[in-house]
Formats: sequence, C-alpha cells, structure tokens
Amino acid sequence: MPRTTRPSDAGEPLAPLPQEFAAIIRPELPSLIQEIGIEVSRAYPEYARLLSGPYGKAIQVGVEQNISVFVEQVASPSAPSPLRDEMLRRFGRFEAYEGRSLESLQGAYRLGARVALRRAKRIGRRYNLSPTLMLSFADALFAYVDEIEALTREGFLEVQTKAVEHDETLRRRLLHLIMAGPPVPRTAMAELSEQAGWPMPDEVTLVAVRPSAGLAGIRLDNDVLTDLGGPHPHLLVPGPVDDGRRERLTAALTGVRAAVGLTVPTSGAADSVRWARRLLDLADTGVVDDAPLLHCADHMLTLWLLSDTALLDQLARRELAPLSRLTATRRGRLIETLRTWLDTRGTAAQMGELLDVHPQTVRYRLRSLEAIFGSQLTDPERRFATEGVLRALHLQDRRGAARR
Repeated sequence: MPRTTRPSDAGEPLAPLPQEFAAIIRPELPSLIQEIGIEVSRAYPEYARLLSGPYGKAIQVGVEQNISVFVEQVASPSAPSPLRDEMLRRFGRFEAYEGRSLESLQGAYRLGARVALRRAKRIGRRYNLSPTLMLSFADALFAYVDEIEALTREGFLEVQTKAVEHDETLRRRLLHLIMAGPPVPRTAMAELSEQAGWPMPDEVTLVAVRPSAGLAGIRLDNDVLTDLGGPHPHLLVPGPVDDGRRERLTAALTGVRAAVGLTVPTSGAADSVRWARRLLDLADTGVVDDAPLLHCADHMLTLWLLSDTALLDQLARRELAPLSRLTATRRGRLIETLRTWLDTRGTAAQMGELLDVHPQTVRYRLRSLEAIFGSQLTDPERRFATEGVLRALHLQDRRGAARR
C-alpha cells in the first residue's frame, strides 16, 4: 500500500503519506493519465497500436484504474481494489496470449511512475511540500509499481502454466497413441501431432526408465516425448540415438537406471520399449553388466536367446536329451566342453587352457561327445540349435551366479 513505506537506504523508515496528499493530486489525474499515455505510446509503439485498436478503451480504463487506486490508497490505505487487481491480471494474461514477455509492460509501468514522479515534483514546488514528503511519495510510488507488477505476473504465469500443462497433455496423449500402434488411424496421430507442435518422425527410439524420485527433475531435449509418472516410465526419442543424443541422455539420467531400445519404425514403438525393459530386467539379474545407460544394440543376441525362457527349456530338453542319462557331474563337464568347442573350434591344447584341464582330457571328452550325439554335431541345423541352447544356458548361469 502507498502509505506503508519502505526503509530508506540509511535504514530509517519513511513517514507515511498524509491523507490530505490525495486531495492535492486527485485534480491532476486526467491530465496525468493523458501524459502517461503519450509517453508510453512514444516509448513502446506496440502499445500505441493497441490503444488505437479494439482493446484501446479497455486498456485506457485499466490505466485509469491503476492510477486512481494509488490515489485512493493514499486516502484510505486499507481499501480493497478487486477490480484493479483483476484488470492487472488480465494485462498479464494478454501479454502471455500475445506471446510477449513482461519486459515491455513492466517498462511501461516504470515509465508511467517516472512521469507521475515528475508531475509530483511540480506539485511539490507549487504547494511548497517538504523534501521528506516528496521522498515518501517516491518510495510509495515505486512500491506500488512493485505491487502492480506482481499482480500482472500472476496473470501471465497463469496462462503460461496452463499452456505448458496443455502442451504436456497433448504430447502425452500423442505418445500413448504411438505406443498403441496399429490399428490407431494414422490421420488421428497426424492431427494430434500438429496440435502438439511435434513433427511425426519416420523412426523412433524408446528408452525404458526405472521409477525413481530423481525423474521429477530431469531435463531432456524438447523433442523427447515422456511418460514418467506411471509404473513403467519411458521416453520416446525421434529418430536414432546418435552420439550427441546419447551423451545428453546419459547426463540427464544420471542416477536413474535406464535402457535405450532399438530404433524402429514409428509403428513399432512398443517393440522398442519392450526390448529396453527386458534389458533392464537382465541387468537387474546380472545376466548383462550394468552401465550408466544400457543399449539394446549392444545386447541383441542375449535378448534374442533369452526372449522366451519356457521355450528355451523345451529346446534344451530336446537338444541335450542325449546327455540326460549321465550323472550331473559328468553331464556338466561335457556340456562345458561342448560349449567351448562350439565357441572356439580350438585345438585340444587351446581348449585345455580354457577349461583348465589336460589336453588328453579334452580329447577324451570330445570322443565321448561324438559318440553320444552322433550326427547331431555334424548336421548344420542341429548343431546351430545346440549351440544356441548352450549359449542361452550359459547366460542363465550368469544370472544364477549373480543371485548367489
């Protein structure tokens, strides 16, 4: 309020303005309002155009309200001003709708205050007012400018907040449509894409993220769609994740477990996030080594081999059936030897080093395997199936070792 003045730089509180001061300045209001309008129009041409346009009358009323309320608050400091307050919020909303910042409007307020202060000095000389009173007036005037700026900012931020929330809602709905995939009509996605201001790419890369308290504060590129509030948070990156994008994702997701899926056509987004979530599961169980940001492209074979554990069990039962009658110890040794041979095709000496056994032991085991499996190891298709089973079982053994 104008009569509640702030301390001066010296730390002494200024005296309140006497109520009689309002009577002195009230007759000056019509010409003062006109003078402020001229100065503001000259300094800010955009407002000159507005004053001469369809909103000119409303703006003029708002200016008159601001100045009149200042004078009335000198006379009656506790008087409410709901009309003025709402008018100022409307000013802020209008600036936001027009896509402008508050810089020009705040400048216009301060320019108006300087014009009013200049007029007050002339009045002070005319009425022989004390310097202390004029200093109190100046302090009250600029305190009032702070007040009207704060009210204007409320309206401005109200529109901005709603706009951001609206944009985020549109982008989240678009992400949900993309994740749903066919049979969602392409036209529906194109329309929502246009509303959200997000060009629909030909390819996308999904990123699966573990729920974390740190998700609330992450800062991502503007073209990344996000759904971080659900039980399975994820991001959608348009196009592939190149080196620059990878660095920014790694920095943004510091302290958060995440996995980057494969780049797929937009219609296959659900597959990309499914692979990324599966990779997170494999990292959790120790099958793959953890990293600040996991990438499905680095673990495609592992993802494929362990994509269906029930089917793997059936395949293992079939491919390793010749070993089923052996003791568990001998069976384990022969499986280890067979896997090493399929992996390396090495000599007995080389395999002996890998298995930490004598080369002669390796030869004995290989002869046993030939006798047990017969043509299964010479037929390319059967040998491929056996090798795939052994690789998958080896990966599962890593998971068991991590758990132990």
